[in-house]
Amino acid sequence: MDISQLQLSPGMSIASPADGVKQSKIAKAAGQFEALLIGEMLKSEREASEDGWLGGGSDSSAESAFGIAENQLAQTIADHGGLGLAKTIRHALEGNQSPNPAARSADATQ
Repeated sequence: MDISQLQLSPGMSIASPADGVKQSKIAKAAGQFEALLIGEMLKSEREASEDGWLGGGSDSSAESAFGIAENQLAQTIADHGGLGLAKTIRHALEGNQSPNPAARSADATQ
C-alpha cells in the first residue's frame, strides 16, 4: 500500500513538530500580552485614585513595590484564565495558520 494515497478524515490535518512549536509560541505570547494589559489596567487604576488600589504610599519605594505587586497579580490572573483575551487571540492566530481551508471552516463553526 502506498502511503501517499491515504486520505485524512474531515477535520484532520497533518501537523508537523514545527506547528506545535509555533502554537506554543502563540499561546505564550498571547498570555504575556494579556498579563501586560491587565497590569496596565491595574497601574492606571492606582494612578487615577489618590491612595491607589492597594492603599496609601507615595514614596518611590512604595511605587516600586506596588509596580512589582501589580505585575505579579496581572501574571497570576492571566495564568488562571484572565479576561479570556489570550484564548481569543490564540484561537484567532491559530485559526489563520491552518493550511487546510476545510479545517478553518470547521473550527469557525465550533
